Amino acid sequence: MDLSSEPISPIQADNQLNPDKVSLGRILFHDPRLSSDSSISCASCHNLSKGGADTSAVSQGVGGALGSANTPTVYNSSLNFVQFWNGRAADLNQQVNGPVHNPVEMNSNWPLVVRRLNQDPAIKQRFESLYPDGINGANIRNAITQFERSLSTLNAPFDRWLKGDESALSAEQKHGYRLFKSYGCISCHQGTNVGGNMYAPFGAVKDISEYFNTRSTPLSDTDLGRYTATNDAADRYLFKVPSLRMASVTAPYFHDGAVKELKTAIEIMGRFQLGREIPAEHISAISSFINSLKGEHPELQQ
Repeated sequence: MDLSSEPISPIQADNQLNPDKVSLGRILFHDPRLSSDSSISCASCHNLSKGGADTSAVSQGVGGALGSANTPTVYNSSLNFVQFWNGRAADLNQQVNGPVHNPVEMNSNWPLVVRRLNQDPAIKQRFESLYPDGINGANIRNAITQFERSLSTLNAPFDRWLKGDESALSAEQKHGYRLFKSYGCISCHQGTNVGGNMYAPFGAVKDISEYFNTRSTPLSDTDLGRYTATNDAADRYLFKVPSLRMASVTAPYFHDGAVKELKTAIEIMGRFQLGREIPAEHISAISSFINSLKGEHPELQQ
């Protein structure tokens, strides 16, 4: 198969990583001392064994405080062109600041975290062997970012098919991919991460208020999308397009986590983004295709 002819490309491992920093970053990713009351870690909301996201609509932070948006997967997040649903962080290094300082997430700060980690001789020694200036906020962010960059899911059935293995996909998955392209889903979900490389309005062809009216929760600032980062009226309801790479295992869906089933999410996307009522048998085939996008990683339960 000619890879250049397809709008999706296989995921490649990041070969520019320092394995010792990745190892340190993994420890920090699972360290609850990053939160003010030492109750939650990055892994608390990004369960690596179950898709790197959260199974709840929104995550719980310190003291049981509830977040305002659905937690996206951390797998393949280094492939996103910006971070967070509203794109307020330019990269993973900036993204790490968000949860640490957010009062409804970790409710902490770097001076507090640095003091705690400096009291741990083993962690202190690790930092000093890797960073000339030891433990500080910048180096903590760097180590966590190195680890997150290592969370690439490789060898997905779809990627094997792209590389020429016709047996990697079932007939239904191949049909689902053809439908995915013909309906126009591919216009927003393409590239290596099958998304994550552009913004798109929620409600591109149909008034999004109809979707919000079906929810049991009231409208919130989070529903305004990128507007909350820019205050530009043109950015209302504009969101970073999520990657579909892990979508088969990261329910619930959308920025509000209001949709529990992948097939329902496909139906809603067809209606509000494409102006199409997609029949059930086509939704099933597209869902099978999306299942083929999930790759492998040692941290992930296969």
